[in-house]
Amino acid sequence: MSLGELSCVYSTLILQDDNVDVTADKIKTLLKAANITVESYWPTLFVKALEDVNLSQLIANVGSGVGSAAPGPAGGAPAADKEAQAAKEEVKEEKKEESEESDDDMGFGLFD
Repeated sequence: MSLGELSCVYSTLILQDDNVDVTADKIKTLLKAANITVESYWPTLFVKALEDVNLSQLIANVGSGVGSAAPGPAGGAPAADKEAQAAKEEVKEEKKEESEESDDDMGFGLFD
């Protein structure tokens, strides 16, 4: 992340925390007060990128993740689910056995 980008992010967070509308001029003012010089396009770029974003909601949901998993079947075929899970376990066991076999005989030992 460049200095200009990071400076604009922090300025945006400061403005949002103070419940001030985020504008390019206000970001420039904060950067000038902090004696930080950035390319002139950064503040405008950030304002345009955040036009349709609710910053309060974005900040509040930072750790919640991007999306949610699809809900499981409500009461559909439980037998089919058990069979599918059993098949997955068998595949995992087969892969595990193959990797163990290949690791056992490599033609040399640790202390040879």
